[in-house]
Amino acid sequence: MSRLTLRAEGVTKTYGTGAVAMQALRGVDFQASEGEFVLLTGPSGSGKTTLLSALGCVLKPTSGRVMLFDEEVSAMRESDLPRLRLAYIGFIFQGHNLVASLDATQNVALPMRLRGWSTEDANREARRLLERVELGDKLERKPAELSGGQRQRVAVARAVAGAPPIVLADEPTASLDAHTGLAITELLKSLAQEGGHTVVVVTHDSRIHHLADRIVEIEDGRIVHPQSGAQA
Repeated sequence: MSRLTLRAEGVTKTYGTGAVAMQALRGVDFQASEGEFVLLTGPSGSGKTTLLSALGCVLKPTSGRVMLFDEEVSAMRESDLPRLRLAYIGFIFQGHNLVASLDATQNVALPMRLRGWSTEDANREARRLLERVELGDKLERKPAELSGGQRQRVAVARAVAGAPPIVLADEPTASLDAHTGLAITELLKSLAQEGGHTVVVVTHDSRIHHLADRIVEIEDGRIVHPQSGAQA
């Protein structure tokens, strides 16, 4: 039986207070296991990215619990969360979040270096991953020298560098053409299938639905179709 890696129980998130308060999540229950590839779908503003950020220890919920493996991360101090993100989570942000002063290889190598890899080993693995996302000819290019789609592919390579047990992606195919978007999604799917990683992807891209083990739909801060599968 696959081990449960991520769990949200009754999670709420409210931004602001009083008359201007906006409730992004309204009592969400969610879970994902080793080897599972899950898509989070729903209209803009439905709470998908907020849920992903809570699962990824990027923000703390207003109430409810978030569990990472057997550890309740929602009860931890903010200062403890970067350690957990580095150890367990690869995150693909919608805005890429690459380091402008580093080239593509250095950006991808960075999380591995922070985890204690040698420079030589980290750079070797970074080059391999960049070749896998079809950027083998852009190894020494800095983000400003890359297109939006190329920067997104660097971000994907960085997120999977060192094979973290959990990969969370916010619209990873948004700035990619159909061919590259499918290839990136297949790479993420292979992480789940072959390596036993948990992969959760926020997406509006219906072209990749067939790859999901489960599709979880969110609307108005609530999960409305928690168990709908790709083949349903």
